[in-house]
Amino acid sequence: MTARLPIFSLLAALTFSPVLADEIGSVDTAFKLIGANHKIVVEAFDDPKVKGVTCFLSMARKGGISGTLGLAEETSDASIACRQVGPIEFVEAIDGDDEGEQVFKARRSVLFKRLQVVRFLDRKRNSLVYLAYSDKLIDGSPKNSLSAVAMMPWGDQLPGKPLVE
Repeated sequence: MTARLPIFSLLAALTFSPVLADEIGSVDTAFKLIGANHKIVVEAFDDPKVKGVTCFLSMARKGGISGTLGLAEETSDASIACRQVGPIEFVEAIDGDDEGEQVFKARRSVLFKRLQVVRFLDRKRNSLVYLAYSDKLIDGSPKNSLSAVAMMPWGDQLPGKPLVE
């Protein structure tokens, strides 16, 4: 799976992510003589407030010594695809305003850089929209990726009505 030291992964997960992602797989993109290779990693996480929606993220991870130790600053490149994977049920109220609600974040450097996923509710189109982007304390990145999930029936079950704060 991942060549990062488990303690750094555990620390990062406990410190930076309200939702834990499962690693689905990875591909090497560049060989490194010492430490892990550079790679693209695919991870999945379930929306914590909307049962039946899973998001899949792909992102670059640096290898080498600094990447292996979890000290490298990762690029801002990421891609997201969110899908309905079961009946949609709102287990908690979601934020319905135009600034969205953070559903996932992951550290992209030792300090100050994060990959975030924010959920928006598009009431007019009965859809959930997920935006993945990187931010940095001083200089953020305009790189982003977008995915939408139309809330549709699952078998004979209709999607739940959005619970909005």
